[in-house]
Amino acid sequence: MSALVNYSVADAVAAVIMDDGKRNVLSLQMFAELSGALDRAEADRVAVVLAGRAGTFSAGFDLRTLGAGGPDAYRMVRTGFELAERMLAFPTPIVVACTGDARAMGAFLLLSADYRLGATGAYTIQANEVAIGITMPFFGVEICRQRLTPAHFQRAVINAEAFPAEDAVHAGFLDHLVPAAELLDAARSTAVALGKLPRDAHAATKLRARAEALKAVHAAIDADDAAFRGVA
Repeated sequence: MSALVNYSVADAVAAVIMDDGKRNVLSLQMFAELSGALDRAEADRVAVVLAGRAGTFSAGFDLRTLGAGGPDAYRMVRTGFELAERMLAFPTPIVVACTGDARAMGAFLLLSADYRLGATGAYTIQANEVAIGITMPFFGVEICRQRLTPAHFQRAVINAEAFPAEDAVHAGFLDHLVPAAELLDAARSTAVALGKLPRDAHAATKLRARAEALKAVHAAIDADDAAFRGVA
């Protein structure tokens, strides 16, 4: 089975690059490799740049697994939500380089990072659950609530609006846009700068600032777990 995530370290920054050769579907294998990359970055005590392949960041969950239902679908969804929760509380800075389209769980990963750089270009970011007939999970509501502006939160979550890159900055999915050719270098430079912050102060402040969001996200994951299992 070929690797879906590449991990490399330079200048105290781990580059974690997703590339499945297509749309970077977030499958069980992709999540396992992303989790392993974060394990390595945490052990290496380095900042992280999380990026997609050229032209796409991630299309979200593997819909074939999701549509089949059963234990694998449950495990995939729970694993994805827990990965985002881990990113929100990660002890070193995480910078996302959004290389293109981000859908559903792919968009939620953007909302879990410390800084989000996007490439300029003709792509969109969308929490598309409602558009494909899925009631937005409790987790999706909370992960969007903690980062999107109030007006854009309503449009993104309830109306499943797709935001072009520039509008995604105003909404809160991204912080800044740079030319695509400069994206990875800009993300690395941002991660280097953030990595120079006093590590303990950065980590403790992150947890303090996000305490309510983390509490809400954790409760939402449990609520989604109960709903998935059909527990009243």
